Amino acid sequence: MAPYDLAGRLVVGIASSALFDLTEADAVFREEGEAGYRAYQEEHVDRTLEPGVAYPFIRRLLSLNDLGPVDDPLVEVIVLSRNDPDTGLRVMRSIQTHGLPITRAIFMQGRSPHRFMPALNMSLFLSANEDDVREAVAAGLPAGYVLGSSSALSEDDAEDRDLRIAFDFDGVLADDAAEQIYQTGGLDTFRSHEHTHAGTPHLPGPLRDFLAGVNRVQQREEERRRRDPDYRIRVHVSLVTARNAPAHERAVRSLKNWGVTVNDAFFLGGIDKGAIIGVLKPHIFFDDQMSHLAGPSRNTPSVHVPFGKANERLG
Repeated sequence: MAPYDLAGRLVVGIASSALFDLTEADAVFREEGEAGYRAYQEEHVDRTLEPGVAYPFIRRLLSLNDLGPVDDPLVEVIVLSRNDPDTGLRVMRSIQTHGLPITRAIFMQGRSPHRFMPALNMSLFLSANEDDVREAVAAGLPAGYVLGSSSALSEDDAEDRDLRIAFDFDGVLADDAAEQIYQTGGLDTFRSHEHTHAGTPHLPGPLRDFLAGVNRVQQREEERRRRDPDYRIRVHVSLVTARNAPAHERAVRSLKNWGVTVNDAFFLGGIDKGAIIGVLKPHIFFDDQMSHLAGPSRNTPSVHVPFGKANERLG
């Protein structure tokens, strides 16, 4: 039997802390340590975990596998967990109870498994453990720290299968070279530099490959619509950036040079992103600056991508 090939699939790694609400279990760990945590999880192994911040995004992403054969899924989600295999049983049973088609997992007692991402062809790893995410990003891997409370999630309409994804540009889809110019030279210097270099594509940032994977799914949707005119497109991708004219052109040209696309672009020039995100209502929003996520994360599943100079910790 040939090995299961992950090449060509959109592969996402998810920590149990991002997929489920582990608030109660985390409190036990802090108060009683690892032994108490293990005992708690084993005692509650049959109590299904409630959805966490990234749950709606993951559920909708996996639903897109109906675009292809059952034995050849477009999307693969793999659990990457600090739990040991015993305490991980509750996570896997919860996944089964919720009906999520996730069957693969890596459990590493007390250690972050992010170093296995390249071997698994992952273009994204989501976790509620900020240190794990920072370690992954420092190693050059595409990772994000999920923000917000699962209690803030809106009602999830089972009939609504759309998946709306929103990205910031600099430090997320692109590298942070332009952001560094802004930080050192100010807004006018930044705009002048981007206008002068409009024809020079940016270097890709941490989530360019993830967007490319999403685009492959969108292409499969277009193929389905050509065969079935009644098919309604479900995946929608938006760019939401503080750039505006004349700095917008380089962003657009960079996307084209990388061979990726977005459906909509919002060049806001300092307008509060939270107001736009509130109307877009994405199922996930990626940004590299915590200050831009403070508002949206109250009502929108949000992800901090701690990439670049602005996210380097002092000391």
